[in-house]
Amino acid sequence: MAFEHTSVLLEETIEGLKINPSGLYVDGTLGGGGHSREIAKRLGEGGRLIGIDQDGVAIEAAGERLLQFKDKVSIVRGNYRNTKEILFKLGITGMDGMLLDLGVSSYQLDTKERGFSYRFDTPLDMRMDTRQSLTAKEIVNGYGESELYHVIRDYGEDRFAKNIAKHIVLARQRKPIETTEELNEIIKASIPAKCRAQGGHPSKRTFQAIRIECNRELEVLKESLTELIDLLKPGGRLCIITFHSLEDRIVKTAFKQAANPCTCPRSFPVCVCGKVSKGKVVTGKPILPAEKEMEENPRSKSAKLRIFEKTP
Repeated sequence: MAFEHTSVLLEETIEGLKINPSGLYVDGTLGGGGHSREIAKRLGEGGRLIGIDQDGVAIEAAGERLLQFKDKVSIVRGNYRNTKEILFKLGITGMDGMLLDLGVSSYQLDTKERGFSYRFDTPLDMRMDTRQSLTAKEIVNGYGESELYHVIRDYGEDRFAKNIAKHIVLARQRKPIETTEELNEIIKASIPAKCRAQGGHPSKRTFQAIRIECNRELEVLKESLTELIDLLKPGGRLCIITFHSLEDRIVKTAFKQAANPCTCPRSFPVCVCGKVSKGKVVTGKPILPAEKEMEENPRSKSAKLRIFEKTP
């Protein structure tokens, strides 16, 4: 199966990066290379693009897609949380812009054996980086009931989290939970019939929660944002596309904090804490996909783009 992924908010993101043809840009979630291709097209002499992704198949697909720009593009298999050391190894200290598209690719969702989707009966996996040892199967069978409850409640925002966690623990006492279909049946049995008919597939939130936990998605985002902003050159921009409220909240808070880090009480006439603003939030409200894009690509419906600009 080819690595297919429709780049969400493509024009808005490229416009948001304000690309300097001789600048240095980083795509921290390279995927199939859709956003990167548009960045590379706009780079002239001296311009350079670094593409980072932890998925080996994505790296291969993006390499083919960006072949014509190989003189100005470097592709690295890794996690965007390691951007600083990746750039350091390439002899780079700062960047003019960076993009993060935090969505799971269509390829990952639609490739049965990756175990991301509740639509296929397949072994539980959900690893974005197949080199890591922790899988969804280990989480489902190894976490305690309380841990499972917190993962499903916090990352899936599922109001039946307690019941789902309880049913998972009861089911695995009989036999290990091996497949997505087995997990589907357990989740279905945990949710009252009248509620199963509302709000999409009953497994959607739990699968999202386990995937986030498996790949440490929110931890990585939270721990990386300050450093990524610090890596921007004066006037550089960080564009981040999120797909659910938890990610969006983290990005919104980090951008706000970077723009206004002052911790002095409001009653103080002047700032005495000495914390200086790193820049400004370009997007007061997030940029959302246009109606046309949502019609053509239903997976873009929950996407939000936020942009931060470093002080020039």
